[in-house]
Amino acid sequence: MLLCFTMEQFNAQPIWVRLLSVLGFICLLKFSFTLLRWVYVSFFRPGKNLKKYGSWAVVTAPTDGIGKGFTFQLARKGLNLILVGRNPDKLKDVSDTIRAKFGNTQIKNVVVDFSGDLSQGIQQIQEAIEGLDVGILINNVGVSYPYARFFHELDEELLKNLVQINIEAITKVTQALLPGMLKRKKGAIVNIGSGAAIIIPSDPLYAVYAATKAYVDQFSRCLYVEYKNSGIDVQCQVPLYVATKMASIKKSSFFVPSTDGYARAAVRWIGYEPRCTPYWPHSLLWGLLYFVPDSVFDYGRFSFNLKIRRRGQLKDARKKA
Repeated sequence: MLLCFTMEQFNAQPIWVRLLSVLGFICLLKFSFTLLRWVYVSFFRPGKNLKKYGSWAVVTAPTDGIGKGFTFQLARKGLNLILVGRNPDKLKDVSDTIRAKFGNTQIKNVVVDFSGDLSQGIQQIQEAIEGLDVGILINNVGVSYPYARFFHELDEELLKNLVQINIEAITKVTQALLPGMLKRKKGAIVNIGSGAAIIIPSDPLYAVYAATKAYVDQFSRCLYVEYKNSGIDVQCQVPLYVATKMASIKKSSFFVPSTDGYARAAVRWIGYEPRCTPYWPHSLLWGLLYFVPDSVFDYGRFSFNLKIRRRGQLKDARKKA
């Protein structure tokens, strides 16, 4: 009776009211499904068995920040490591620490400065992976501004490094490892993007950095489509702030994870969505940003970055004094 009475009332309403009611119900269902899916993938979905991709993983820039976090998490999963970085002493320190903690892990160190001769560096990586079952590539190497600045204030060296390291290096490293993955018909490529390019509408005073990370996102998405039927999973991970030297953040917090905290979440997402934000508080912030008008965000972000610029200029002035 209640259902019949409700339907009678519904049918008695004007057509526009009925349409709004149906649309509202559909929106509610969609929101409920999205929320339930977010809860599942954020807290309950198990990570994949990463060893199914291969027994070796390559990590670029593994001696600090997110890259260092990845190396320990991958070693914990039983993978052997090829660590590619520019500082041989730091590479040795990281390798020794991993071996002390995970005694069965095999490690190869490859000294490459991605701001230098890329052709030589890529050749060294190719020689290091020869004959190995490399299943995972973590393209973590990247560089940002020392501090916020207007585009016309970028010096030639910084501009060159932003493009060469953030774009050319990950492109060529990927190109070097893909043939082996295709031959074995399995592999996972993880490119580290940035919320500066994807989540937020703009990042003024970091224009070139944000643009290079937008390239990483589109590059990843295209490769995901190209190779998903070849057994290769390509993914762009999009973190917000993480407590790293590059972000100039020393202390972690609820919304700013430590490098280990981020890496633990990141490893669990490998092989799933082509674009993801693994650390769940970051995905909450991403959702909230959808409700902020672009003009409001642009103004706030510009003001915030201007303050960073002023602090950086004062620091430079003190060094020169």
